[in-house]
Amino acid sequence: DYDLIDSYTFDPDDRESGDKVLAANPMRQVPALVLQSGEIVTESAAILVWLAEQHPGARLGPPPGDAKRAQFLRWMSFVSSAIYSLYWVKDDPSRLVPDRAGHAALEQRVLDRIAECWAIMEGQVAPGRYLLGDELSVLDLYVAVVSRFNPRRKRFYEAAPRMGEIVRRVDEDPRLTALWAERMGA
Repeated sequence: DYDLIDSYTFDPDDRESGDKVLAANPMRQVPALVLQSGEIVTESAAILVWLAEQHPGARLGPPPGDAKRAQFLRWMSFVSSAIYSLYWVKDDPSRLVPDRAGHAALEQRVLDRIAECWAIMEGQVAPGRYLLGDELSVLDLYVAVVSRFNPRRKRFYEAAPRMGEIVRRVDEDPRLTALWAERMGA
């Protein structure tokens, strides 16, 4: 059971929206998962790994001791730290470069780095039907979501064609159709 609170981190027309996020996460970032105990779990990769561990019967990821566990943790961390984290810069270049004249160049370099990171991952995974083999995991879902961010799928497919086949498979999975339509608009 869960309650989804759909809220922006900051909306000048809806200040209460950001307050909802702040109440759940002092960093004012999403996603944030508030457990029944009141404990807060942030960072999308951590949330996904935690959910996989809490629901082993759902087989959302390799359990501790599984031969695929190390690569699962590696790539979950890589997507989070090497790719997803770059959107903090891309979405607001003034966080690092106050002069607007430098924003376009910074954004282009960030987008190039994102594509380079996808290519690095592409060159080091040995996928089967999914990234870790023949079972869908939260890693596949994570990549399917993050690969939708700018520079979008076209550049992702160019940088990581084998992984592109996998995200297409994840996109087409009938178990996820409603999720993609509701959360991703596609």
